Amino acid sequence: MKLSKIYYWILPALVVFGMASCKKQSGLGYTPGTGAPTISSVQTINKYKPDTVIQTTTSYSSSGIVTTTNDTNRNHTSVMAFDSTTATGNLGTMYKINGTNLGSATKLTINGVNVYYNRSLGSDNSIIFTLPTNIPYVQPQPNTMVITTLNGSVTYKFTTLPPPPTIVQVTDFDFWANSQITLVGKGFASVSAVSLKTTGDAVSIVSQNDSTLVIKMPAASTVTESPLKFIFTSGTNTAAVAVSSAVFNDLDNAYTIFFNNSFQNSWGDNSWSGPSGVQTGNPHAYGGTASLEASYPAGGWKIEGWANWYPSFPYDPSFKFLTFWVKGGVADHKLVLVGDQMAGGYGQVQNSAAYAAQLVDVPPGVWTFVKIPLAPQATPYSQTSTLLNYWANGTPAKQLGFFLQGMGGDVDETMYFDEVAFIK
Repeated sequence: MKLSKIYYWILPALVVFGMASCKKQSGLGYTPGTGAPTISSVQTINKYKPDTVIQTTTSYSSSGIVTTTNDTNRNHTSVMAFDSTTATGNLGTMYKINGTNLGSATKLTINGVNVYYNRSLGSDNSIIFTLPTNIPYVQPQPNTMVITTLNGSVTYKFTTLPPPPTIVQVTDFDFWANSQITLVGKGFASVSAVSLKTTGDAVSIVSQNDSTLVIKMPAASTVTESPLKFIFTSGTNTAAVAVSSAVFNDLDNAYTIFFNNSFQNSWGDNSWSGPSGVQTGNPHAYGGTASLEASYPAGGWKIEGWANWYPSFPYDPSFKFLTFWVKGGVADHKLVLVGDQMAGGYGQVQNSAAYAAQLVDVPPGVWTFVKIPLAPQATPYSQTSTLLNYWANGTPAKQLGFFLQGMGGDVDETMYFDEVAFIK
């Protein structure tokens, strides 16, 4: 009887202990509270906060798209107190929600969007999450986070900040007095002012939404090239600053070969085939009506290009880039850039004999922006040289052209060039 009485008391105790143990050992390592959830604060869990300066590395795709990722420049950081309390959030940043009875949470939403969180990283008093990039940030927005648990829900004021204005694609990297450029990307809705970073010249905003910004360039500027500087609103900061990775060239202050629908600076057609030279139609430039046509007969070994026999183009160390737009024809091609003072001269330099800076990839049917850095005149070159030594054999230079090596199975090709210039 005594033994049975002991079992009588031990068995219920084991059942209760087992239930409690199972409840706690649910894989979370804690026992979720059963009360209504509360939120007391949201904290950052990064010690360093990057500012809004954007990396200035520039890379272009075949359609003039900036192909480098426009990351915030991590070299510009400000130290923050670790686990700083905040009421605002940056996309892609990790945060911790503090409160009570959060262990049984089934859903976290911010501005109506579901947010993933790993329950094993939190506790009954915290939830850790990364703010997704798809959270709405354009005002007006709810500016709230909502946590739903098995025992209720709680709403908390939390504002998602806009990302710095980021350019993904542009209609042109060249500009001139009062020309317009369309920027495509994100974060443009919060932009209040644009200027040329190098000189501070104001750039007018023609129209904007979050993904597209149309700008009008200054009527006059002394700049040769410059990134854009954006002033935008980020939460309560109405003077946040971002600088574009893309650099824009002022053709009014450049040495131009073809610009404003015509040859400039005494340059003219010097092609080996026809039709060639200035042709109405197929312009790339804003408001343009003409471009330079280049014809390459099937199987031919031809140079299409231009010449300035007098006064010619003397060497000037202040010139840093050769830039142009080229529109491809039917097939993918690789052109070799040639000149009378370049290695190989104004001749049939085959692809295998050309050095890296001479080779220009031209995809079919689209306008491609090309910006080639120039080398000082005395710079030696090799097959791997990425700097164009346009005056390698002397000065002044009189010719500039593009050789297309003929191959079996070729078709007749017509290409177009616009905004051909040397940039200081």
